[in-house]
Amino acid sequence: MAITTRAEDYSARYNDLVQQAELAENSSVRGCMVIRPYGYAIWENIHDVLDQMFKNTWHQNAYFPLFIPKSFLCKEADHVEHFAKECAIVTHYRLKNSENGNGVVVDPEAKLEEELIVRPTSETIIWDSYKKWISSYRDLPLLLNQWANVVRREMRTRIFLRSAEFLRQEWHTAHATAEEANAEAMKMIDVYRDFSESFLATAPVVWRKPAHDRFAWALETYTIEPMMQDFKSLQAGTSHFLGQNFGKAFDVQFTNEQNELEYVRWSSWGVSTRLMWNLIMAHSDDQGLVLPPALAPIHLAIVPIFKTAEDLEEIKSFLKPLTDKLDQTYITFSSKYAEMRKKLTWKMDDDTQKSPGWKFHERELKWVPLRITIWKRDLEAWKIEVFTRATWEKVQMTVEEFSTNMEKMLLDIQLLLLQKNKSFREEHTYYVDSYDEFKEKIEKGFVFAHWDGTAETAEKIQEETKATIRCIPNEWFVKQNDKWVDMISWKPSECRVLFAKSY
Repeated sequence: MAITTRAEDYSARYNDLVQQAELAENSSVRGCMVIRPYGYAIWENIHDVLDQMFKNTWHQNAYFPLFIPKSFLCKEADHVEHFAKECAIVTHYRLKNSENGNGVVVDPEAKLEEELIVRPTSETIIWDSYKKWISSYRDLPLLLNQWANVVRREMRTRIFLRSAEFLRQEWHTAHATAEEANAEAMKMIDVYRDFSESFLATAPVVWRKPAHDRFAWALETYTIEPMMQDFKSLQAGTSHFLGQNFGKAFDVQFTNEQNELEYVRWSSWGVSTRLMWNLIMAHSDDQGLVLPPALAPIHLAIVPIFKTAEDLEEIKSFLKPLTDKLDQTYITFSSKYAEMRKKLTWKMDDDTQKSPGWKFHERELKWVPLRITIWKRDLEAWKIEVFTRATWEKVQMTVEEFSTNMEKMLLDIQLLLLQKNKSFREEHTYYVDSYDEFKEKIEKGFVFAHWDGTAETAEKIQEETKATIRCIPNEWFVKQNDKWVDMISWKPSECRVLFAKSY
C-alpha cells in the first residue's frame, strides 16, 4: 500500500505510517489503542533511556494503585475541576446473570461503599502515602517516579497523541524548601531537553509557560516544545513546581531543622507515549518512518540475494565473521544525563517467500538505518553493498571496512537527524512586530513576538489565529532595534514569547 505523501494530506500520512509500519491500531474499546510489537519496541527503548536518566539523577521507581478513592480527588479543588470531565468511575464490584438469561448485568447489591476513580493521574494516591512516610526534614527530599498507565475520557482521540488510556511516567517529589522544589522542576525539564536532543534527535524550545497556561495548581510550569514537520508545536514534556498545595490538602507536614512544623513543597513532571507522535511527526519522510538509531528496534538488515539453498549457505558462511562480530557489538549513545550502551540489533532477511524488492520496501518503511545487500557474485570480489536509509546512499565496501565503520555510521545518522530537525526549526522561525505579519507567519512556523503579559491578549490571538503562547524561553530572543511593545495592545512587553499552532 502506498503512503499518502506529506504534500497530499499530512494527517492521513500519519495514519498510514502508524498502520503500515505496524506501530499501533485502534482497539475495540472506544478511544483506546493497541500498541503492536514494533511500536512497543520503540517505546521500550524510550523507557529504558529515560529510566536510566532518572536513576542517574538520584530518583527511584515505585508503584501506586490504579484505583483512587473519590474522596481523595475531592481534597484539592483545582485538581478535581481539572480532571472531573475525564474520569472513569468504578461503582460496583460484581456482575450477575440477567433475569432473561441474555448476558450479564451489574449486581445492584454489589455497590461499593466509596466509588473509585480509575487513575487519571496519581498525585492524590501518592500524597496519601507521603503523609505516612514524611515526618522530619531528614525524610526529605523524597524523589519517586512511577511508570504506569492512566485513563482519561477523551472526546477526540488520536493514536499516541491523545487516547483514553496511555502509558506514561510521572514524578512526584517532596522537598523541604520552595527553592529546592523549583530547582528540581527546572533540572528535570533539562533532563527532558537532553533526552529530546540526544535520543529523540529533536531540538525543542524550552522554558516556562505563561501564568494563564500553567498546570492547574502549579506556581511554575516548564515545557519542551519541538517543531513538527507541519510547523506545529508539540508539548512533548512538562515539569511543574507546585508549592504547598498538595502538602496542605493532604496535611503532609514535617519538622524542620528549627523543630517547627511546615508543609512540604512539591514538584511533578511527566512524559508519555505522546513521544511516539513526536518521533513520527518530526522525522518521517514520504517513504516511511525515520527513527534515530538510539531508539530504532533494528539497526541493520542483511538481505542476501540467492537462487538456491546452497547459494544462501555460501553467503552466510562468507558473512559469518561479520555476524559473529555483530552479536558482540555495542553502540554508546552519550548525553549530559546518560551514557547508554546499546546492543547492536540486526536481522538476516532470508525469507524465501518474499522478493528482494519487498524486503527493501519493508525495511525502508519501518526504518532500519543500515542495510547490507549481497549477491553470490559479490563473494569473489569480497564486497558488500551498504545502503544508508537516512541519505539514500549506496556504497560498495569490504566486510572489514563495514565492520570497522558501522558504529560511526549509526552515530553519524543520529547527529544528522538532530541537525536536520534543528535547521528545520530555525528556517521556519520568525520574529515579527506587527499583527498582520504575525497572521501571515504563524501559518509557516514558530513566531517570536512581544506580548503584554495579559491572558486577555493571549486569548484574543488564540481566537483569531488558533495560535497559543507555547512558552516564555529562557533566552529572550531580542533583535536589533526591538520595540518592546505588544503587537496588539501596544502596552509594554518584557520579552518576546514563542507563539505557534499546536495539536
